[in-house]
Amino acid sequence: MGETAASETWVGRSLPRLEDEALLRGDGRFIDDLDPVPNAHHAAVLRSPFAHARIARLDPGAALELPGVAGVLTGQDVAELSRPFAAGVDSPVPHYAAATEITRYVGEPVAVVVARDRYLAEDALELIEVEYEPLAPVLDAEAAVESEACISDRSFHYGDVDSALGRADLVVRERFRSPRWSCTPVECYGVIADWNDAAGSLTAWANFQGPFTLHSVAAGALGLPGSKLRLLTPPDSGGSFGIKSAVFVYVVLMGLASRKVGVPVRWIEDRLEHLAASSSASGRVTNVEAGFTADGELVALRYDAIEDVGAYVRAPEPATLYRMHGSLAGAYRVRNVGARNRVVVTNTMPSGLNRGFGGPQLYLALERTMTIAAKRLELDPAEIRRRNLIPAEAFPYRTPSGALYDSGDYEACLDDALGLARYDERRLEAEAARAGERLVGVGIACVVEPSISNMGYITLAEPGETRGLPKSGNAEGCSITISALGGITVRTTTTPQGQGHGTVIAQVVADRLGVHPSDVDVLTDSDTSTSPWTIASGNYSSRFSGVAVAAVAVAAEQLAAKVAAIREHLGDESASLRRVAGTAHWNPEALPTGMEPGLAATAYYAAPNLLPPDEEDRVASSAAHGFVVDVAVVEIDRDTGEVDVLDYVTVHDAGRLLNPLLAEGQVRGGLAHGAASALYERHVYDETGNLLTASFMDYLVPTAPDLPTPRIAHRESPSPFLPLGAKGLGGGTTISVPAAIANAVADALGRDDVEPPFTPGRVWELLQR
Repeated sequence: MGETAASETWVGRSLPRLEDEALLRGDGRFIDDLDPVPNAHHAAVLRSPFAHARIARLDPGAALELPGVAGVLTGQDVAELSRPFAAGVDSPVPHYAAATEITRYVGEPVAVVVARDRYLAEDALELIEVEYEPLAPVLDAEAAVESEACISDRSFHYGDVDSALGRADLVVRERFRSPRWSCTPVECYGVIADWNDAAGSLTAWANFQGPFTLHSVAAGALGLPGSKLRLLTPPDSGGSFGIKSAVFVYVVLMGLASRKVGVPVRWIEDRLEHLAASSSASGRVTNVEAGFTADGELVALRYDAIEDVGAYVRAPEPATLYRMHGSLAGAYRVRNVGARNRVVVTNTMPSGLNRGFGGPQLYLALERTMTIAAKRLELDPAEIRRRNLIPAEAFPYRTPSGALYDSGDYEACLDDALGLARYDERRLEAEAARAGERLVGVGIACVVEPSISNMGYITLAEPGETRGLPKSGNAEGCSITISALGGITVRTTTTPQGQGHGTVIAQVVADRLGVHPSDVDVLTDSDTSTSPWTIASGNYSSRFSGVAVAAVAVAAEQLAAKVAAIREHLGDESASLRRVAGTAHWNPEALPTGMEPGLAATAYYAAPNLLPPDEEDRVASSAAHGFVVDVAVVEIDRDTGEVDVLDYVTVHDAGRLLNPLLAEGQVRGGLAHGAASALYERHVYDETGNLLTASFMDYLVPTAPDLPTPRIAHRESPSPFLPLGAKGLGGGTTISVPAAIANAVADALGRDDVEPPFTPGRVWELLQR
């Protein structure tokens, strides 16, 4: 069994990933590797070529005559067989899995062909006759906000913002735009749907990441009780970063296709479909008013945010707008904070979860504002932040909008980052370079990274009197079994997409049961009919290390207590786990009186302090809060506009690091996404709503040589509220990098009107102004 001494601990060690052997050998099991049901036919999706059009006629007759085609599902069928999807904000535009009468974005499903193979299905798409009557599209969010396209308008006030702004020595008023961008995982969406007509149920396999709230949304759209929608995920998933939460739409679409045609249906999304019609980050325009005293104290902060969620409010949106609500003040101790949040729909692809969702949009505005204020007050950008950071002795710290920051030493992290970056020297070098006609700039960003989202924060999108039953909390489940021979198996529903969940779970269990992590088998596939889960379960908002691991620890501790009791009863505290397991399974009469036979435990853990929003719209929107300080140094080529990142330092405090090696991987991965949105990636539509970035020829995704190599450091301020003290860090650098690079580019150019992504062409245009 490879048991270890009880004094040896695995948590906190840089154990290489246990998952990698199978992946490196090509033995992973992804959605397209699964063949779970016989006679599965293949689906292809006919998509709208118009951003906004009425479907005047749709005739699938010729497609149905093609040999090998089993059937066609139309939008009209979808309307008859299903209900609109529920969302966090009521909208006058119902959202079905396919367009019913009007198409509202380029790429929206119009019909589904089911055929013997993928080739036939694709060929049959061309035989479907569709007549469209084009309608004028709504594409500009700022124009849409003054029309019926604005579907939610909420204002929040904490403290007295107006009075504080009136007393301020400096008021910064600026406008910031966050582009729409994607995550581009290696593996796109995939669904295998099998409708059981006799049982009136659907079983679907999908590379879904949760949250399992969307299981309820999908079941509701299908008109099924929850027990009649069985959703399974494969053991492996080729990345997600939030975007695969939206695959629930296609679970419904393919489920309906299976129901109508009467055969299991298999659909694997291609890259063109993914870029055009999966999901993307929401776009945001933020107008900021920030008041400062002459010595740099931030005394008032107000946001006016316009959130573009695309054609429909697709659940869980408008989560991106509200996930950071408790952290509106960021890392700063300002007590007067206000916000106006408006949600608009446009004729573009619907938005959804995207790594760090809500964070890049908030901190681009806040951290640019801090740097602009420093410039106008003739203060160093690092110094104005230092003067406003929440002090270490103030933790746990309650923000004006309700977040409970659990722990940290923000100033120490800032000092670490400045020292590692040689910040003062870099600033002098940049000034000297600019004097010599080289465009070199230094940027800084300080961000609070929330993790473990409160299920109740999304209800802020509706006024208190219309919110319905309260929602709160975030919980996870875990089951652990020990076989008669001592084999340990763990099952959770955290649906990993490459983060190394199995390795960390094995470390946690190994510590509590006194074994080697390699002796612990972790099942990473999930099944809503058999796995332990809650409505909050899944892989999002960096919740794994805080709440999911805590559930694992609770279950393992229950088993460890039972093992210890059996050893004591046997009179042999050194009895092997195999002997204890054998007794529990084979000789239950030898167990202590009243003890159940077998060795298994199912446990749930709920993160603390996550209440519903209060009467003043304050909410602890997350359970844990890490801290990140980044320093970026860039140089801009005057002739081409190319931005070269010369140096990048990032310092993190994510509480206790469960596995430092995996933590570094998360930091590097987050930085890759943050740098992508800062320097390369952006969805662009033309004046008629056609997507101009519909392939990797036009949608620029950086490769490894294009990315900066960060220098990484950590502090560990364990969360006092969580059993292992660990906070999330998966989205930290995705949140911080766009702001840090934007500040560096602004410094290099000597101007404030900069807007990511800083592609060579866009920067070159700035240089010509």
